[in-house]
Amino acid sequence: MTGSGERADGVVSAGVTAGMTAGAPGIHRSCVEILRAWQPPTADQQMLRAGYLDHLAGHPDGWSRRCAGAHVTASSLICVAGSGQVLLTLHARIGRWLQTGGHIEDADADLPTAALREATEESGLTGLEIAPVPLLLSRHEVPCGAVRPTYHLDVQFLVLADAARPLVMGAESLDLRWFSHDRLPEADSSVRALVAAAARRLGW
Repeated sequence: MTGSGERADGVVSAGVTAGMTAGAPGIHRSCVEILRAWQPPTADQQMLRAGYLDHLAGHPDGWSRRCAGAHVTASSLICVAGSGQVLLTLHARIGRWLQTGGHIEDADADLPTAALREATEESGLTGLEIAPVPLLLSRHEVPCGAVRPTYHLDVQFLVLADAARPLVMGAESLDLRWFSHDRLPEADSSVRALVAAAARRLGW
């Protein structure tokens, strides 16, 4: 049986949490449970999942930006299922086209809630819905905090919008646009892999 705000297909509406208690114990538990339940599509993704779980086993704050050197983050590819469009942001600090996402906050109830909050904040869209089963994982070095190197252990989700509505660009973006999934701007391999994973799930 699905909970309040959750559809039979597992997509959860914006503002609805998965029932975890907000704060460190609930967030940590959510990260571990989601990663354990997830079925990685490749051997490389399996290795990443094992590394994420090892990190969380050794760090109760392994999801927080306060965890120096590496921490779990939450991102999402916002898609319009019916039109094959995806939303990308030209990140102001990194200077590349990326999906929405970022750090998990103490007030987030769980990992999907963090991804959905970031998607809403960075796009200005309302009524977004998230599929709480991850699409992919991506470990990448970032200029984050005082420790070098620091890695984001990113968990990447699918978020659905009902249409390619007007966007509200925030301070973290130099540009924010809808693209056809098969006509992307210059983007790195991790973004292209994420779009391909979304296309497979959505049947594009």
